[in-house]
Amino acid sequence: MRAQNRHGLRSSTRQQGGRRRRAVSAAAAVAIGVMTLGALAPPAASASDSAAASAAAAARPDAVQQALNTLVRDDGMPAALASVQDRNGRTRTYTAGVGDLTTGSKVPRDGQVRIGSNTKTFVAVVVLQLVAERRVGLDASVDTYLPGLVRGEGIDGRRITVRQLLQQTSGLPNYSDYLGDDVRYYAPRELLATALQHPADFAPGTSWKYSNTNYVLAGLIVQEVTGRPLAEEMDRRIIKRIGLRHTYFPAPGDASIREPHPHGYYRESADAPLRDITEIDPSWGWAAGQMVSTGSDLNRFFSALLAGRLLPSAQLSQMRSTVPAEATFGPGARYGLGLVSRPLPCGGLSWGHGGSFPGYETRGGATDDGRAVNVAVTMQLTDEAGRRNLERAVDTALCG
Repeated sequence: MRAQNRHGLRSSTRQQGGRRRRAVSAAAAVAIGVMTLGALAPPAASASDSAAASAAAAARPDAVQQALNTLVRDDGMPAALASVQDRNGRTRTYTAGVGDLTTGSKVPRDGQVRIGSNTKTFVAVVVLQLVAERRVGLDASVDTYLPGLVRGEGIDGRRITVRQLLQQTSGLPNYSDYLGDDVRYYAPRELLATALQHPADFAPGTSWKYSNTNYVLAGLIVQEVTGRPLAEEMDRRIIKRIGLRHTYFPAPGDASIREPHPHGYYRESADAPLRDITEIDPSWGWAAGQMVSTGSDLNRFFSALLAGRLLPSAQLSQMRSTVPAEATFGPGARYGLGLVSRPLPCGGLSWGHGGSFPGYETRGGATDDGRAVNVAVTMQLTDEAGRRNLERAVDTALCG
């Protein structure tokens, strides 16, 4: 399994820009102009006209539902599900496809999925909260908190800052490019050690490249500074604080998904059968992508973040300070501190992240005026057309 799927994790949102490695092991198989001039206004519609228009609108398939249907019908996704929040906080949920190919069961509305690299935004929020508490410095070196830990060919933790970790400008190699097919528990420092066996991609601060290793280090800094497990800090500082009732960081050894969920699938090649990989040890993702959530919880999280309910204005402003990331996330995309901005076809920006994990792919975004969308499918996307369709579904919902 894992090479492709781990590589898929690093490719959060549009992040499939690099090479994808194949393979799912047998163990893994079990295991996203109004006119205002009165003189030009059309005549008022009659009651019968209004009724006819309403009936016609009701008969038309919903654009978001059509987008999900396309993901299932044209892109071969076993299932697709979406949660859409409008400016007034009203939420609609959608499903398409089949939740379990073996039993034929329905897709649970707002079901839990593995959210992959959306986890990075949660971790970045915790780090920035510690910055606000003056317990972490954004421009302090990694060695300030983890002395002597980060050393390798062209790699020196004394020259890498916390900001560079969060913004993916450290130059650290991506450990998930080098993990094998062994399905087992991985300790965070083991993941880091895997990365440090390889040379730096570039000198810190001189370029941008997506690497899961950055967020493993960010998670280790949280634990070192607080003296508590990363999962506990995220639960206390974010999940309970804003009432995310269906979001959690799986405990070591927990390969299940707790609440109703669609099954996740993997296909090794275009003509290979789909394999159920819902049950899988997620520890290789850790702070870079281990979490489980729902579309509505992700909408709640990103909306609360943009509304200033999780960070003081100074730290939120830092989080939204971006650098170009088009090569990974698509045209016009920019990367902040664990937060991605994308231009919307209807104008303005959406803010989010997205994620990819064995069996699941998520895309979404929130806007400053209160709109939020999350779309998930139950198979990792490996082709550009599928990724475009998933992103188009998000844009359709945000711009509808």
